[in-house]
Amino acid sequence: MPLETLDLVLRTHAAESPERVALRAGDRVWTYPALHAESAQVANALLAAGVAPQERVAFLDRNVPEYFTLLFGAAMINGVTLAVNWRLAAPEMEYILNHAQAKVLFIGSEFLGHLAEMNLETVEQVVVTSGAAGDYTAYEDWVAGYPTDDPAVGCDVEDVCYQLYTSGTTGLPKGVELTHRNLMTALYQGAIDWAIDGDSVVLVAMPLFHIAGSGWGVGGFAMGAEQVLVHELDPTEIFRLIETHGVTNSLFVPAVLQVLSGFPGVEKTDFGSLRAIVYGASPISEEVLVRSMKVFGCGFIQVYGLTETTGAITALAPEDHDPGGPKAHLLRAAGKPWGDVKIRIVDQDTGKDLPDGEVGEIWCATAQNMKGYWRNEEATADAFPEGRGADGIGWFRTGDAGYLSDGYLFIHDRVKDMIVSGAENVYPAEIENVLMAHEAVADVAVIGVPSEKWGETVKAIVVDAPGGGATEEALIAWCRERLAHYKCPTSVDRIEALPRNPSGKILKTELREPYWKGRDRRIN
Repeated sequence: MPLETLDLVLRTHAAESPERVALRAGDRVWTYPALHAESAQVANALLAAGVAPQERVAFLDRNVPEYFTLLFGAAMINGVTLAVNWRLAAPEMEYILNHAQAKVLFIGSEFLGHLAEMNLETVEQVVVTSGAAGDYTAYEDWVAGYPTDDPAVGCDVEDVCYQLYTSGTTGLPKGVELTHRNLMTALYQGAIDWAIDGDSVVLVAMPLFHIAGSGWGVGGFAMGAEQVLVHELDPTEIFRLIETHGVTNSLFVPAVLQVLSGFPGVEKTDFGSLRAIVYGASPISEEVLVRSMKVFGCGFIQVYGLTETTGAITALAPEDHDPGGPKAHLLRAAGKPWGDVKIRIVDQDTGKDLPDGEVGEIWCATAQNMKGYWRNEEATADAFPEGRGADGIGWFRTGDAGYLSDGYLFIHDRVKDMIVSGAENVYPAEIENVLMAHEAVADVAVIGVPSEKWGETVKAIVVDAPGGGATEEALIAWCRERLAHYKCPTSVDRIEALPRNPSGKILKTELREPYWKGRDRRIN
């Protein structure tokens, strides 16, 4: 019987599988009872720090095992774990931590420099999870002495257990509130479609601040599987871990698959233990997909979803991966809706549903749909324009455009201006705001342009201020001082005036056209 809340996961498997390895990270190994005991220490330490039910505790570090002891420990006291993208600039981190009203911050020592630049309004305690703690408390010292007894405060399925931030078209990140029901529904459906069970060995390689990293990792725990945590994306180390531990399941974004499948010496690795590789978060080229299928020799499963839908809501099954065969056209599909997911294609102008083959906005209804955006009722209402029914689900607007054909979803374009670069969501408004603050910029539009490696990269199209403009290098450097590097333009073009409609809105479709001309899909 599926577990209904996150706090039950370790509690259940520690009792039912006391010898089973739960987690490997470097040279460290935890059985389910050991991981449950340490997570309980974290829970008791959080209680001692004054963390109340539904208060936020934050995590800011690379892929380290303490993330999971915090996640499960917070669940034991009905707290909410907030994972912060460590690739962000300090001002971006500060906004998220303050907006979330985080009370405790778990942070890696390499990010203490960022912390020194922040003015945090609600954080009362800082715990250093990796490296030298300096003036702060080291994780090992912080948990030492606390009992290993699970406080078992109790959670309701509609309580929030996890919060991730996704950028918004206004340029300010939005906090996506995911409930126990959201998460556990997604995890159990994922286990079915991804061939994960209690005998699986799951490689957790994607960053834990992404739903593709954390949601994937917790999915294995939910099934009582063994997790192998990858600290950083080093191809040689990934190949070693797969061979050494007999990894059966993994998830990689397309940019990582491109690197791994073409890495020198990859053909020397034994991938015989692999059952399936899940890929998604950004589109993939057919060349990279076919090469990866040959290299890894296992089933491939494409997924489509958003943070707001707790990850995947569609899956393209291994049997639908048929390069050169009668199903070859399905390689461009995002798959079929899974589990309880229902999908509509809606005309933006009329609000009416469109028939198969016609492109419109993708709407979905599922128990995986987020509770809402934290402290942002207006954005939540916009995301659920028809409200919610008695079941609390409602139809969620994805902001993506696509069409249905024979039950398969095909992604066509984006309703919003969002750029997906290497599986990272990038919103132009955020970059445009930074560039407009530069004295040499009179006007600017930011668009995504094709990239074989990253899917898309960021391009700024700039109107110079009177008296001359700044160099391309200077504008990119300006952005890098203020934004995460992955958000920054990789190129800058000049234009005399941006095209606008009568109401003054920039015609980004017109700006994108020269770069995407000749391509069937206006995403890469």
